[in-house]
Amino acid sequence: MFSTEIGEKPIDSTNFKNYSCDLFTIFLCTRNLLCKTQKVYKKLFTRTIVCDILIATLIEGENMQILKGYVFRFYPNEKQEQLINKTIGCCRFVYNYFLDDKIKEYKETGKSKSAYDQIKLLPSLSKEKEWLKEVDSCALRNSLFNLGDAFKNFYNGSGYPKFKAKGVHERYKTNNIKSSYKGKEYNSIKLDLKNKIITLPKLKEVKIRGYRNKEVISGNIKSAIIKKEAGKYYVSVLIEEPLIRPAFTPKSIIGIDLGIKDLIVTSYNEKIENTIKLNTKRLIGLQRGISRCKPGSKNRYKMRLKIQRMYQKIRNARKHMIHDITNKLIKENDIIVTENLDVKSMQKNHYIAKGLNENPISEVIRMLKYKATWNNKKLIQIDRYYPSSQICNVCNYQNKEVKDLSIRKWECPVCHTIHDRDYNASVNIMFEGLKIYMKNIEQSV
Repeated sequence: MFSTEIGEKPIDSTNFKNYSCDLFTIFLCTRNLLCKTQKVYKKLFTRTIVCDILIATLIEGENMQILKGYVFRFYPNEKQEQLINKTIGCCRFVYNYFLDDKIKEYKETGKSKSAYDQIKLLPSLSKEKEWLKEVDSCALRNSLFNLGDAFKNFYNGSGYPKFKAKGVHERYKTNNIKSSYKGKEYNSIKLDLKNKIITLPKLKEVKIRGYRNKEVISGNIKSAIIKKEAGKYYVSVLIEEPLIRPAFTPKSIIGIDLGIKDLIVTSYNEKIENTIKLNTKRLIGLQRGISRCKPGSKNRYKMRLKIQRMYQKIRNARKHMIHDITNKLIKENDIIVTENLDVKSMQKNHYIAKGLNENPISEVIRMLKYKATWNNKKLIQIDRYYPSSQICNVCNYQNKEVKDLSIRKWECPVCHTIHDRDYNASVNIMFEGLKIYMKNIEQSV
């Protein structure tokens, strides 16, 4: 630790909580090493007034339309449950049927039909398979659009589309069809939060649960996805609703370092751990139990439900944790700086792959992106190859020995400051993001 004086007030370089958070009185690092008679002076902080620049580039509050999904748990009766399972099976059949047709046609002619051409063949197929008429026609069409999207992803570098199996990703999508008769408007999907009822095509009225604090959701319903997961049924309603964004007034900035030991380390020296871990012993016991069961037996189905519910519980707990963390970061800060990490390539390293699977780093970044857009905040991502852990945040010296992940603390050989690896990285990330932000302001003015 050290402190240097600007005017009469001492400034502690290792405690940025009172200084790095305020952009209007930010202390910008000069990043210059001053050498004189083999004596290296410590890092200097210069006070820069940036009020005039920032006020000139404020983004006023504006209205925008967003697509927002609301997930409800819903409780169908026996007939509705049978129809849901039948619709999921019909969608799976249509997907596999036309995928097989597409593969055969491409082998023979070198061409294949588009999703719109395949939809035209659905009436003739439903005459051959009369049970296809019993389910929602929108769900069958959407399964063909999903097949088309799968081939688009394949052309963009993803894997080749696979045939769907029973019991895996059991869901279907239906659209809200609007119509009018004698001046009245009708929707195929209706949502009544007061009575906790949703109206869906073919299923009609189904009881739902969720969003107790809301009585009305304003907006236009676009579609709904019905899914079966771990023996429970859920519906996700996609609604286009207006969003009024507040004016962008940059007053605070934070740098966050995403890692394995601690999920998030902020430039305020606040460490957030991932408290939700997978119970591997319990999972191993369940996997051994299901391996002993006969295929197709009821006991195997029960063990499978237990495993699914275990994963579902962990997944929901992690989602809740990430929402709490990202909401706090968005509410308390105007500019958030992170690294642009390539998590997929990082998972190829077998030493850190297990830790990356347990720490939802990519999910944190994904939530920060859309929440920053909704709340009119700035999310800046710096270069993934920026050596944030190696650079001393006091004198700007780069210590390449810190590449070893086992080194958690190190002493700078120039200024002799003892650094915590993750906290030092978060401070450097904050300053690098501030540089990018200031450059963008200079270019826009």
